Amino acid sequence: MKLRRVELVNIILVAVAFIAAAFIYPALPERVASHWNIAGDVDGYVGRFWGAFLLPFVALGMCVLFFAVPRFDPKRNNIEKFGKIFDLFVLVLLIFLFYIYALTLFWTFGYRFNMGQFMAPGLAIIFFAAGKLIQKSEPNWSIGIRTPWTLSNETVWRKTHALGGKLFMATAVLTLVGALFPSLAFWFFIVPVILSSVISVVYSYTEYLKVSKNN
Repeated sequence: MKLRRVELVNIILVAVAFIAAAFIYPALPERVASHWNIAGDVDGYVGRFWGAFLLPFVALGMCVLFFAVPRFDPKRNNIEKFGKIFDLFVLVLLIFLFYIYALTLFWTFGYRFNMGQFMAPGLAIIFFAAGKLIQKSEPNWSIGIRTPWTLSNETVWRKTHALGGKLFMATAVLTLVGALFPSLAFWFFIVPVILSSVISVVYSYTEYLKVSKNN
C-alpha cells in the first residue's frame, strides 16, 4: 500500500519523537508525572522509561490506526472524498500529543504551571479540527458520529453531522475561553464535549424517527 505524503510526514514526526525520547531518557528522574487532577495537582506517575517513551508509542499506534482506517473501511471510497480534512485532523492530533509531551517534560524538569490552562488552547484546536472533520464526513463505518440511526440513513447522517460539527466547533471556543479561568479550565471543555456528544446522538435518533414516519 502506497504511503500518502501526509503519512510520511506523520512517520517523520513520530521518528523525531522517539529520537528526542532516547536523548532525554538519561536525564529523567526515576518517576515522571503522568496525570494531573482537576485541581492541577499531580496524582499519577510512571517510571522513567514510560515517562520518556509512552507518548511516542501512543503516536506510533495512532499512525498505524489512521493508516489502516481509510484502507479497510467497507466505505473507503467515501472516506477518500474527505481525505484532505481527515489527513489534516490526524496531523493536528499528532502535534497535540507532542505538545502534551513537551508540557509533561517541562513539568518534570521543574517548571510549574496550571496544566489544564496550558492544555486548553491545544484542546480547542483539536475540537475545532474535529468539528470541521465531522461536517465534511461522508457516510462510513469508522469516522464520524456513528449511531445506529446515522449508519442506517444518509439523510440522518448528513443532518446529524452538520449539527455535530457546529457543536464541536462551539466546544472549541468554550475550551479556549476556559484558558482564562485556570481553576475552571477542565469544566470548560468536559461539559461542552459531553453535551455535544449527547445532543448529537439524541438528534440522530429524532431525525431517524422523522425519516421513518415520512417513509
